[in-house]
Amino acid sequence: MIGAGIVLLAVGLVDLIRMHVPPSLRAATYAVAALMVLIGAAGADSVLWAFVGAAVAVAWVLATPGSTGGRTGLWPLVVIAVVALVAVAFQGVRVDQGPIGALWPADSPLGVVSADVAVFVLGAVVFLVESGNVVVRTALRGGDVATDSPTGLKGGRLIGPLERILVFALTVTGAFTLLAAVLAAKGIVRFPEISRDSAIGTRAEYFLIGSLVSWVTALGAAFLLWWGTHA
Repeated sequence: MIGAGIVLLAVGLVDLIRMHVPPSLRAATYAVAALMVLIGAAGADSVLWAFVGAAVAVAWVLATPGSTGGRTGLWPLVVIAVVALVAVAFQGVRVDQGPIGALWPADSPLGVVSADVAVFVLGAVVFLVESGNVVVRTALRGGDVATDSPTGLKGGRLIGPLERILVFALTVTGAFTLLAAVLAAKGIVRFPEISRDSAIGTRAEYFLIGSLVSWVTALGAAFLLWWGTHA
């Protein structure tokens, strides 16, 4: 499981860096982030996964230039999903989690949360923040939907990450009734704007594709966590 967390963390970090760090500082920031991931992975006896994460992150950046989602389709996301699935299938929550695991608190307000699970949750959240936006934009571009938000559908860059993290959190905690209410509420709030676009349907298509891809990404991360902890 920790391997999947490291891979998601590496990809999420490169997207956060190229989105929010000035170009002149990106190379140094990439190096610092890579060093931090490597040190953390070494402390958890998972150095190999740090290199796998770095390789996947480089491939992700090349396949999604400028963090806008290239025209390569969703295959980069498929690659990440396959690597994460292999990581979870190969290694669930370990008994020996390295020096970090030995020092990790045995209890928390949420109950027993191992270091492996904590690393995966961190990686999933970081991935869902900005890389999730890249996935959605790629899906919209691949479906020939304009990637710029139609008039009236503002704030997607902020709302999307919050929505994905909320879906992820509600799913892993088993709050399915609240999850359904949140998803339904989004449709209700957006309905007036979408209904005014009945002539061409651009807003409706943008909303449906973007929302479904965003939710599936968050649910996929939640599934990996469930599978890893029940393997």
